[in-house]
Amino acid sequence: MTSTVHSAQQPVRQPIRSIPGPRGRANLRGFIHLFNDLGPALDELNASYGPICRLGVPGVRVVVIGDPALAHEIFSMKADTFRWSHKFNVIGLRFVVGKRSMIVSDGADHRRRRGAVQRAFTRPRLHSWIPMIVDRSDTAIDRVVARLGDQRVDRPIDLYPVGRDLILGVTLHAFFGERLASRVDEFSQLFQRAQAFIEAPGVKQLPHPFPFTSRSRVRADRRRIDRIIDEEAADRRAHPTADPLDILDVIANGGTLTDAEIRDQVDTLIGAGYDTTASTFAWLLWRAALVPGVWSRLRAEADDVFGPLDAAHAQPDYTTLDRLEYAQRVVHESLRLHPAGLIGARVAARDVSIGDHIIKKGTLIAWSPYLVGRDPATWIDPLGFEPDRYLNLTEEQKASTDRAWIPFGRGPHMCIGYALAQMELVLMIARFAQRLDLDPTAAAIPPPVGMVVNRPVGGAPFNIRPRCRIPEV
Repeated sequence: MTSTVHSAQQPVRQPIRSIPGPRGRANLRGFIHLFNDLGPALDELNASYGPICRLGVPGVRVVVIGDPALAHEIFSMKADTFRWSHKFNVIGLRFVVGKRSMIVSDGADHRRRRGAVQRAFTRPRLHSWIPMIVDRSDTAIDRVVARLGDQRVDRPIDLYPVGRDLILGVTLHAFFGERLASRVDEFSQLFQRAQAFIEAPGVKQLPHPFPFTSRSRVRADRRRIDRIIDEEAADRRAHPTADPLDILDVIANGGTLTDAEIRDQVDTLIGAGYDTTASTFAWLLWRAALVPGVWSRLRAEADDVFGPLDAAHAQPDYTTLDRLEYAQRVVHESLRLHPAGLIGARVAARDVSIGDHIIKKGTLIAWSPYLVGRDPATWIDPLGFEPDRYLNLTEEQKASTDRAWIPFGRGPHMCIGYALAQMELVLMIARFAQRLDLDPTAAAIPPPVGMVVNRPVGGAPFNIRPRCRIPEV
C-alpha cells in the first residue's frame, strides 16, 4: 500500500525574522474575516501567507499557527508561558461556561479545578460506560426508524440533532447518573441557545448589558442550569452516595471547589462535552456516507464485532471497542479533517520564541488543528478522506502523524474528555452503520459554520432506510 503520510522533517533553526501577514486594508479585512467566517479565513490566510501569519488592529494582535512543528513547540512550552484567562474570552467561551471554568483558568486555579473532575475519566470508568453508550445509540436509532413510518420510503431526516441529544444523554448519564439523564430534553433546550450563540460571528458575541437579546437569553438559560446543578449538589451533600464514579457527588463533597466553581465545572463538562462531540459526529456521518466503501466496511466490521442484529449477543465491553479497528481509523481521519474547534487560543504571557520568530507578550496565539491536520508537508492528499493512511507506517511517519493530529490539543490544557469523545464516536458510528442505510442529500461535504465550535451548514440530513425490522416505540 502506498503511504499517505510524509516522513517527519527536522526543523532547522533560522535567524529571527518577522512574521508574515497582510498590511493596511488587507489586514483589516483579514481580521474582520477571521472573526466572522473562521474556516474560509484560515484557508485564505494559510494560502496567502503560509503556516504562520500575523494580523490585528490597534490593541489586538493575533498570530495564527498552522504548522505542525510550530504547534509542537507551543505545546512543549511551560504552561505559565501562556494565559487562558485572557480578555479575548469575552467572545463566547467564558460567557457560556463561566469565568471559573477549568478551560479558562490558569496556574493553581486550573490545576485544582481540573484535578477535581479528572477522576471522572479513569480507564475503568470509561469502560463501564460502553454498554450504556451502545444501548442509548440503539434507542436513538429506534426513534429514527419509527419516524420513517411503516412504508419504508426515503425521507430526509437531520441526524445532527439526533446525535446531539444522544451524546447529551450519554454525558448526563455518565457523569451525573440516570436521574439527570432523564431530563435530557430539558437540558437540550437550555443549551440550545448557548450553542447558537457561540456559533455566531465574533462581533455578535461581544459583551453588553442590553435585555431582550441573544446574550441576555443565554444568560437566563445559564441561571436555570445553575439552579438545577445547585439542587443536585445539595442533594448529594444531604445524601452522599460515596460512589467514586458519581462525579457530582465527588466534587460536591470533596471540599476543594466553591459552589460557583462546581457550577462552572459541571456546565463545562456538559456543554463543552456534548456540543463538540455532536458536531464531530455530524462531520463523521457525512464523510462515512459520501466516501465509497466506508459505510459498507463499517457495517461489515460491526456485524463481526457486535454480532448479527437478529441474534442474541454478549454485552459489549472494552474488547468490543478494541475490535472496532476500522471504525477507530474512520473517526481518527474525520477528526483530522474536521476538529470541533478550528482554532485553540492562548495569550503569550511574555515574549515567546517560536521557530525563527518572536511572538510579543499579549499576543493572542491561535493554533489551528484544522490547518495542522491539512498540512501538505505532512499528509499526502491532505484533503482526501483515507482512514487506511494510518496503517503500516514507519516509526518516523508515526511521529509525523502524531505531531500533526491535534484535534484535542496537547499538554496540561488538553481536552479533558478526549477519551470519552473518541469512544462515543467509534461506538456510535459502528452502530449507526450496522443498523441504517444512509443516502446523502448532497454530493459534497457542506461548508463549516461556527466560531467556537464548527458543524456542517444545514446539519446532517440523509435519506434513511432501516436495515432491520421497524421497532415498536
